[in-house]
Amino acid sequence: MGQTITEKIFSQHIGREVKAGEIIRCDIDMVIGNDITTPISIKAFEESGAQKLANPDGFSIVLDHFIPAKDIASANQARISRDFAKKHQLKNYFDEKDMGIEHALLPEKGLIVPGDVIIGADSHTCTHGALGAFSTGMGSTDLAFAMITGGNWFKVPESIKVVLSGKPGKYTTGKDIILEIIRLIGVDGALYKTLEFTGSTIEHLTMDDRFSMCNMAIEAGAKNGIVAYDEITAEFLADKNLAREPRIHYSDEDAEYVQVLEIDVANLDPVIAYPFLPSNGHSVKKAVEDKIKVDQSFIGSCTNGRLADLKVAAEILKGQKVHPDVRLIVTPGTQKILREANHLGYIDIIVDAGGVVSNPTCGACLGGYMGILGDEEVAISTTNRNFVGRMGSRSSKVYLANSAVAAASAITGYITDPR
Repeated sequence: MGQTITEKIFSQHIGREVKAGEIIRCDIDMVIGNDITTPISIKAFEESGAQKLANPDGFSIVLDHFIPAKDIASANQARISRDFAKKHQLKNYFDEKDMGIEHALLPEKGLIVPGDVIIGADSHTCTHGALGAFSTGMGSTDLAFAMITGGNWFKVPESIKVVLSGKPGKYTTGKDIILEIIRLIGVDGALYKTLEFTGSTIEHLTMDDRFSMCNMAIEAGAKNGIVAYDEITAEFLADKNLAREPRIHYSDEDAEYVQVLEIDVANLDPVIAYPFLPSNGHSVKKAVEDKIKVDQSFIGSCTNGRLADLKVAAEILKGQKVHPDVRLIVTPGTQKILREANHLGYIDIIVDAGGVVSNPTCGACLGGYMGILGDEEVAISTTNRNFVGRMGSRSSKVYLANSAVAAASAITGYITDPR
């Protein structure tokens, strides 16, 4: 049997052919930490007696969850990473001066390259598979081991081949495709496996769509999500000063998969994930029938805080007003996205409609700050999780959706079909 793209990436890194199920030691191209997880990694690094990073240029710290600091504790926590970055003269350190949500910022900076092996102490590190890389989340002590040694241990995952056919309809996005996949296979349907996205639909999906899909692979239990390099990938990377030379791989025609999942995207409505699981997906038509009143509409996060999300929100909000009973909060993924959206007039439209635009942050998504839900409140959100208490009070409810649905719902006060 041939190899999958994931098997080929690992094979190239360790210098021999590997197959799913093998446990291997592999060098890592990029290790990613953030303001919540990195202090634990730094403590483990220093307690080990290590004096220097094995690969300083392959280590990034992005302060993105509680930055600018929301309280004394978060300020002191951020200081640990700042001091470490200064001590080790870390090149890839990002805070308020060049801030962004880590999984939006690092691809934008050219620090994620096709063919890479990437780990991060954040479960949504699988986002970067959209660029044809192997990328996965690990724990903070795993991160410390990689900081010290330059590598880590992996079990090469088996792969599920997701074959997508048809051209998506208007306002059906990568977010809807991944929510539909999770609905079909469940939150553990891809446990420790690769979700490899293929098929004719891929050529119709922007990089923003692909990032959303790979981002939420973890919500099906996947080890990683991945999309093979193509012209759309090349266009995205064309203006970037890449940290490394791309290593491009494609799955063999006779590669072995544990499952093949086929989905006709042409007939897929926007999908709404009802509380309290990302797998609790329903058509937006059902949500409209259910007359679900919302208190807050949130557009942002590492799943849907990109320029395309702000663009579609502005298109829907132009000339409209946010419902008097709704708070619309928009969080761009990076400062660059914010600047581009401002230049294109999207920010004025959102603010004129009654929305508020924040700095780039993960804060609202994890119920940290900048959009916490109170008791019994309901949110329509472009984030990636809707577990009990995810965005605030344990009695609040979060419905996951794409940015068009979130914008339309902000206007009407109920979950609304943007079409």
